[in-house]
Amino acid sequence: MLNRYPLWKNLLIMLVLVLGVIYAAPNLYPDDYAIQVSGSRNIYQTDDALLARVEKKLKREQIAFKSGELTDKGGLIRFSDGDTQLKAKQAISELLGDDYIVALNLAPTTPQWLTDIGAGPMKLGLDLRGGVHFLLEVDMASAVAQRLEVYVSEIKTKLRTEVLRYRAVERAKDGSLAVKFVKEDVRDTAQSFIRKEYPEFLVTAEERGGNFYVVINLTESTIRDIEDYAIKQNLTTLRNRVNELGVAEPLVQRQGRNRIVVQLPGIQDAAAAKRIIGKTANLQFRLEAAPGASRAATEVFTFRSEPGRSATIEKDIIVTGASVSNAQASFDENGSPQVNITLDSKGGQLMSRTTRDAIQRRMAVLFIEYKARIVYETVDGEKVAKRIPYVEKKIISLATIQSVLGNSFRITGLDGPGESTELALLLRAGALAAPIYFVEERTVGPSLGAENIEQGMMSVQIGFALVLLFMALYYRVFGLIANVALLINLVLLSAVMSLLSATLTLPGIAGIVLTVGMAVDANVLIFARIKEELANGLPPQSAISAGFDRAFTTIFDANITTLIAAVILFSMGTGPVKGFAITLSVGIVTSMFTAIMVTRALVNLSYGGRQLKKLSI
Repeated sequence: MLNRYPLWKNLLIMLVLVLGVIYAAPNLYPDDYAIQVSGSRNIYQTDDALLARVEKKLKREQIAFKSGELTDKGGLIRFSDGDTQLKAKQAISELLGDDYIVALNLAPTTPQWLTDIGAGPMKLGLDLRGGVHFLLEVDMASAVAQRLEVYVSEIKTKLRTEVLRYRAVERAKDGSLAVKFVKEDVRDTAQSFIRKEYPEFLVTAEERGGNFYVVINLTESTIRDIEDYAIKQNLTTLRNRVNELGVAEPLVQRQGRNRIVVQLPGIQDAAAAKRIIGKTANLQFRLEAAPGASRAATEVFTFRSEPGRSATIEKDIIVTGASVSNAQASFDENGSPQVNITLDSKGGQLMSRTTRDAIQRRMAVLFIEYKARIVYETVDGEKVAKRIPYVEKKIISLATIQSVLGNSFRITGLDGPGESTELALLLRAGALAAPIYFVEERTVGPSLGAENIEQGMMSVQIGFALVLLFMALYYRVFGLIANVALLINLVLLSAVMSLLSATLTLPGIAGIVLTVGMAVDANVLIFARIKEELANGLPPQSAISAGFDRAFTTIFDANITTLIAAVILFSMGTGPVKGFAITLSVGIVTSMFTAIMVTRALVNLSYGGRQLKKLSI
């Protein structure tokens, strides 16, 4: 009989609809404002006792909270609004100090059974929902100081290569370098050599107390170049780190001379984001000092995982983390965590040259973090946070060199798989050219404003309601069927967007509106074709079949051309344009399914297999 789907096709459509409802359901559960507490290092653990301390502090400060819980990422305290969340962050930061990361967060309220099957809500962009805003400051003075350290090592190496004997390389408070020589002729030769090798320096000769010096100063243009490089390199590194976090449509851009803005829409793990973004994670590879080495050429550092243990290492740097081209966390044959390092060509050459003469000596991996201690002071009766920067240098590995090392080797002796994974991520994303400090951290509201968003959503609802009303009045029973299919289309669209973890922005909503229009347009084509077939004298059942079959080609062609345009927009566009393209692409697929398959299934259930004299269309 005409217009009857086989059982398997009806079951398939039903299965798609059920899955669509399940995976769209998490969008009905809004997130809570939350504070996430996690250890700044693996040795600082969050447990029930810490959570109790935090809750006691909040009660003492009369800050209301909904609940506190322990998760696999640390402690999580939920709040009812953003203002309370901000007050709580300051109180908790004051309580825990620098040993713990206290970060703003958005905590999901999706039921566990939905989470267990991989269902989650759509991510909303900053224009609709807001997110986390970080304002970072780049320490330009440290950028210049770090570059000078590299210059010191290079100059020492080149002078030794040229057999130009020097006494010492001294750094003055004004940032200049002074190379000390005993003989005047050696000094003069070295001056000419350095001026030729480093045209960016101002090189002068001086004599002090019977010693001869080559004084090296950076030019103003060189300092500006170093600072610009530091900003650009930090921007690139931060973008790589944010990409590793998997944040959709983030914003990382320069602000002013020495600041960077990072905005993460709807971030779900702000503590991890803050830890990954804020760490300089610079490494230095140095040899352990030989017995009897001069104190002036060595330094003593403690171990990161064993604060009571220390080692003496040389000041000369073999390579830094900037030479790392790839890093992957893994385990050695004993199941201990390690990081497999790959150096670039220059770094590999330096490592090979140094280790060739250092077999059976030990090489230290020095981990350098630039931190800021937050101290709260009372000014005019109000607590004001003051940032005090400091540098922490710790040894994370001290291993014996068994053979000549080249581009590839491994770092062992790490404090658990968490540290190895995080270290590999940071090195893989690239080293920061200069330390960065958090100047400001806050949640940001929708950039378009609540009123604009409300008006935009209202316009969508009004337009959608008018479409439903028109279809019901003009096409009667068929119009009601089209309206049901249209609602199913929105459910499926939400489900697919949620499964893809796509970010919905206001342009994305425009894509949804366009999708609604296209879905209605497809139904209008089908229904107009059915009415045309009826006017040509076909019986109702034959008119229904012919209407769906003959309208299919037109619908398919129109949607494919739109889909091609959406793919081009996605591949060439950025930001909101890409969000619009994603929503439009998904909407085209779901609207074709509902307009052709679902609408026909509903029509078949209503009219299929019956003797009809007329249709309500």
